[in-house]
Amino acid sequence: MTDTFQFKLLATDGKARRGEVSMPRGTIRTPAFMPVGTVGTVKAMYLDQVRELGADIILGNTYHLMLRPGAERVARLGGLHELIRWPFPILTDSGGFQVMSLSGLRKLDEQGVTFKSHIDGALHHMSPERSIEIQGLLDSDIQMQLDECVALPASPKEIERAMEMSLRWAERCKAAFGDQPGKAMFGIVQGGDIPHLRVRSAEALSGLGLKGYAIGGLAVGEPQEVMLDMIDTTIPHLPTEKPRYLMGVGTPDDMLKSVARGIDMFDCVMPTRSGRHGLAFTRRGRINLRNARHAEDMRPLDEESTCPAARDYSRAYLHHLVRANESLGGMLLTWNNLSYYQDLMAGIRKAIEEGRFADFMAETQEMWARGDLAPL
Repeated sequence: MTDTFQFKLLATDGKARRGEVSMPRGTIRTPAFMPVGTVGTVKAMYLDQVRELGADIILGNTYHLMLRPGAERVARLGGLHELIRWPFPILTDSGGFQVMSLSGLRKLDEQGVTFKSHIDGALHHMSPERSIEIQGLLDSDIQMQLDECVALPASPKEIERAMEMSLRWAERCKAAFGDQPGKAMFGIVQGGDIPHLRVRSAEALSGLGLKGYAIGGLAVGEPQEVMLDMIDTTIPHLPTEKPRYLMGVGTPDDMLKSVARGIDMFDCVMPTRSGRHGLAFTRRGRINLRNARHAEDMRPLDEESTCPAARDYSRAYLHHLVRANESLGGMLLTWNNLSYYQDLMAGIRKAIEEGRFADFMAETQEMWARGDLAPL
């Protein structure tokens, strides 16, 4: 731990990077997967479990927490860490994506966005300054700039307008953030699927001298090849000595291929959301526990897993829980999925340290390609 925010590169293997983000509340080993705790909870999990699986940091969401229970209330209760009993780092996203995707009514201009709450219809205004203020009230350790995330496909004119707006908002967020020892504000590269706009955004943000940089506006429905092309386009224009965060990504395959391109941090609701819907991630690939083939299969999901949910419970029981809509099914499969994601990250880090990341990636993909155990 340290009194300041620091990022150190410990090893590289090709473009893949093994590093550490150090800050007062703890050290984040990179490449890192950050479980999503949107409203102060990683759904279907105890936070003690999340920590035991290897998570160094979790996410909170500015939009959701400002609506309920309210940022000022969280501050009065001692901040988000105190409220949820998580003394380790928390990253909060700015709320911009949720404003754009969830609110039924919104009006966006240079000053920010006025939107109607999806909970009770009340009107709220989110400016760059208010977003940073809310994140400060939550006492988050890594705060994200407010940006405008355009869903793809979109016209080049619309993508450029949103990207330029996001750059101006980044400058205002930096000014609002000021000097907060031990904390960081990250900028967000936008530009959709247009290479020269991604370059323009990355270069302008790099000029602001921020403590970290995210690539946003991807994993929004575009093909994987487009996402990877935009990472390849963007990375050369971001500082080598700062952490790089790919927002909202993704599948295990997305993460492997993105690490190979120099990404350090990831978040995604996929492992938790999939768990609640009967889908398990394993070293043999995805397994749908709703399928009837599991109904009388007493084998575990993965006999070699360190996670009790994968190793000690039968597929038959998991299938029964999922088909009966029992909450325990979602809890066990979420536990399995987060365990797999963290084990994958640990394997990636070790492989980079040993200079064998390409081999690790090939072996992992080969195991996925073999598929699940044959039905009984």
